Amino acid sequence: MIDWLQHSTGGLLTLAAVSIAVLLVMIIRFKTEPFIALIIVGLLTALAAGLPVGTIVGTAQKTSDSLLEKGFGGILGHIAAIIGLGTLLGAILEKSGGARVLTGALLRAFGEKRAPLAMGLAGLIFGVPVFFDIGIFVLAPLVYVAARQGGRSLLLYCLPLLAGLSMTHAFIPPHPGPVAAAGLLHVDLGWIILMGAVCGLPAWFLAGVVFPSWIGKRMNIEVPAEMIVDDDGEDGSGPSLGLVSAIIAVPLVLILAGTFGSIWLPKNSAAAGVAAFVGTPAVALTIAVLLASWLLGTRRGMTGKELSAAALRPVAMLLLVVGAGAFFGAVLSATGIGKAVADSLQAGGLPVIAAAYVISCGLRLAQGSATVAIVTTGGIIAPSLADAGYSQAQLALIVVAIAAGSIIASHVNDGGFWIVSRYFGLTVGETLKTWTVLETILSVSGFAMAAILMAIV
Repeated sequence: MIDWLQHSTGGLLTLAAVSIAVLLVMIIRFKTEPFIALIIVGLLTALAAGLPVGTIVGTAQKTSDSLLEKGFGGILGHIAAIIGLGTLLGAILEKSGGARVLTGALLRAFGEKRAPLAMGLAGLIFGVPVFFDIGIFVLAPLVYVAARQGGRSLLLYCLPLLAGLSMTHAFIPPHPGPVAAAGLLHVDLGWIILMGAVCGLPAWFLAGVVFPSWIGKRMNIEVPAEMIVDDDGEDGSGPSLGLVSAIIAVPLVLILAGTFGSIWLPKNSAAAGVAAFVGTPAVALTIAVLLASWLLGTRRGMTGKELSAAALRPVAMLLLVVGAGAFFGAVLSATGIGKAVADSLQAGGLPVIAAAYVISCGLRLAQGSATVAIVTTGGIIAPSLADAGYSQAQLALIVVAIAAGSIIASHVNDGGFWIVSRYFGLTVGETLKTWTVLETILSVSGFAMAAILMAIV
């Protein structure tokens, strides 16, 4: 029995299924912190698969070669600086009033009739440097004002914003999900940005423009009385729109320049070296943070503490989850489970990109966390990609598929579900009919775009 479990394809698949089931039970039933659950299940899976203790945790004299340390260190070395710097950039834009300036300018430019589209664009633009929940906290008051002035259903204004924030959070670096998946699958972030935008923008249009215009005419949701705020207008104290837009664009442009400069510029030339340096994600984000700190903060009389106070607190738990997920993935690879899963998918005729999406969807539906779904799926899928000869563009599309699966059908086990319900005064039923459907449209259409492009590139 033990030999079958540890060495046969059927046994390894059974071990994989049991380990994932135990992981979900710990997180869902017993409310265990995901990073603790991932470590426990990873250790138990490694022991059950017969891996030597020294391979799993190392020895008293040396632990650096262990799966535990390599799993954590490999991924965190890649993403910790990126996520930390991205979080700081978002905090500076929030504290300096950049979000209000950006959204106010869009509302004025598009006018009252097209205010929903303006809110959607605000979500897309401001969603690049800030986390999903922070974007809601900062921009929700502007949604209330626009909806009250427009006199139409709140859904016409909040859903486009939510779609923009969710799309960038799922598909575009420096957000944790795509960055973690890029690290696990060894994809340049420039390709993730490009493919994430190409797949995500059409998905946003369907979920954030077409769907809200349909559902907003059928469900009239008023602005909650306790959320009505006074519209004081612009006081002229905020940064300029051009400055805010430029700072948001800086890291994206530099990362893209680094990625494609290595292709288009002569090898070993000075220009290629400069592009590679400034296009390194950590360097690009450092430049953007320094620019934002000076131009939005110090020059306008704000201190560094005011700009970034408490910004990094939520990052700690996120990094722990990603690190533990990478350890779990390393165990799956070392035990041969990953190869068994890949062989089974190949034998069943299911393309890797479809398998990645289905696995990610299942994990998302079961436990609610998009990050856990992404890092676990990445660990399961990565071994099947190692020697498959996929190009960077194709790997980026697989990352998009994983990210798309991680946001499908947000429901009551997802913290984002309750944030949306609370901030926009929706009942559970109303949230299921609106937010849950929006996320599903975003997920399915994003995956569809990735699958179509996969057949072309």
